[in-house]
Amino acid sequence: MQPKDYIIVKIEGEYAYLRDLSGECSEDLFIAMALLPQDVNIGTKLHCEMFQYSVIE
Repeated sequence: MQPKDYIIVKIEGEYAYLRDLSGECSEDLFIAMALLPQDVNIGTKLHCEMFQYSVIE
């Protein structure tokens, strides 16, 4: 899996919807909040590499 950048566009309970910032994928990624860094919210940008998520600015 290649590194990708995402933005959180929606949070529903314990799950977040991530949108690919490159525009390569038109569908949002649905992922458990437990897999994301603490204190993320709608609008937070994330970098994913090797299934590890980190906050980017």
